[in-house]
Amino acid sequence: MDIIDIEDFFLPLGPVSIRRMFGGKGIYFEGRIIAIELGGELLLKADADSGPRFAAAGATQWQYQGKSKPVKMPYWSVPDCALDDPEARRVWLVEAHEAALRGATDGRRRP
Repeated sequence: MDIIDIEDFFLPLGPVSIRRMFGGKGIYFEGRIIAIELGGELLLKADADSGPRFAAAGATQWQYQGKSKPVKMPYWSVPDCALDDPEARRVWLVEAHEAALRGATDGRRRP
């Protein structure tokens, strides 16, 4: 996805900033990373609280193969219902933003 497509996708939430990162793009809202784009796929930030809601909506969690086992990352595919419906999309974008806010206050060190 190019920058304009990403900005358009996130319009229901508000203006985002985009930075290149590890072969993709990091997408930030109000200074917090809320999504990544890798290989043309958008992945929204989730956590232990919101992950089950993403799963229930049919989204899949991003994972990669580590040295000895798959490593699950805190990013999920965009639920199908949010692809063509800006109101539904806003709900999931808010979920991603709230996960980012919770992550910033959970006591773990952030890079």
